[in-house]
Amino acid sequence: MTTLTIRQARPEELKAKPEQTALGFGKYFSDHMLTMRYKEGVGWHDLTISKYEDFSLAPSAMCLHYGQAIFEGMKAYRTANDQISLFRPLDNLRRMNVSAERMCMAPIDVQQVLAAIKELIRLDQEWVPRTPGATLYIRPTMIATEAALGVRPSTEYLFFVILSPVGAYYPEGFNPVSIYVSDTYVRAVRGGVGFVKTAGNYAASIKAAMEAKALGYTQVLWLDAIERRYVEEVGTMNIFFKINGRLITPPLAGSILPGITRDSVIQLAKDWGQAIDERPISIDEVVEANNNGSLEEVFGTGTAAVISPVGSLFYQGQTITLNGGQTGPLSQKMFDCLQGIQYGQHPDAHGWVEPLC
Repeated sequence: MTTLTIRQARPEELKAKPEQTALGFGKYFSDHMLTMRYKEGVGWHDLTISKYEDFSLAPSAMCLHYGQAIFEGMKAYRTANDQISLFRPLDNLRRMNVSAERMCMAPIDVQQVLAAIKELIRLDQEWVPRTPGATLYIRPTMIATEAALGVRPSTEYLFFVILSPVGAYYPEGFNPVSIYVSDTYVRAVRGGVGFVKTAGNYAASIKAAMEAKALGYTQVLWLDAIERRYVEEVGTMNIFFKINGRLITPPLAGSILPGITRDSVIQLAKDWGQAIDERPISIDEVVEANNNGSLEEVFGTGTAAVISPVGSLFYQGQTITLNGGQTGPLSQKMFDCLQGIQYGQHPDAHGWVEPLC
């Protein structure tokens, strides 16, 4: 356990806040950041909140050469009564420790880090948007900082948290997206690092994402790396299919990320008596179900969008329109319920909401 030090930015160092109706995603950052350092034999130390600023790394810092870099993404919400809360933050931090273990990095004390993140948000609470649908995105990150070459775990790490006000994901309405199914590139393989949020996973996905974007598609749907047949996940989301009244999502088998929103959707489905299966599902099964009319709807789940209905898939040269290109009733219900819980408008039966105070 290390003591938290707070060094506030001077008044003249504070930034002008952006217009809340034009935030976008990841464009603006709050006045302060949280940092903490690790050294082998010493442990975590120097837990500090200070002004948002650049930090320096040696050209030989191991993260720059061997990819020891992990991160998380979660949000703070401003409720109708002007209170601030987080959604399942401990689950995000526990997942970060799973990433740390897989990448041979130092685990964090999740309770201490959550308490420090809350202090950071309290200090920058005016950066939590008041515009409906807008939120404060929280990005915890850990990188290897030892100045050395050699393929081995670093003996030093930097953990930091930055805050970014982000706009509503659906500023023009809750509309379905179009997704490109890639059978050329693969995202991850069982036994690899597909189940953790390590930076290299995202770097590897960029080429397919850019090709999909050039063709007019929002994201890439990845298939398994062995047979290029079984659905895994979308670039920034897990994926669900409703077929013949049953909700189906690929299982957590080591190559897809165990999403916090995914888990929330599964729990809500069970609460509502919705039949749900975590099982392998092939792209051929999806196409056949759409052809015979049994595919009712498809949606993605993730922190940024919460629920993202899918209106069409492009696979092997053909566009497959889903549910008439419309948002399905279950997608809408899930979105409304999760948003309602996050903003304090619906009951929180599972203790998912973490008040700031």
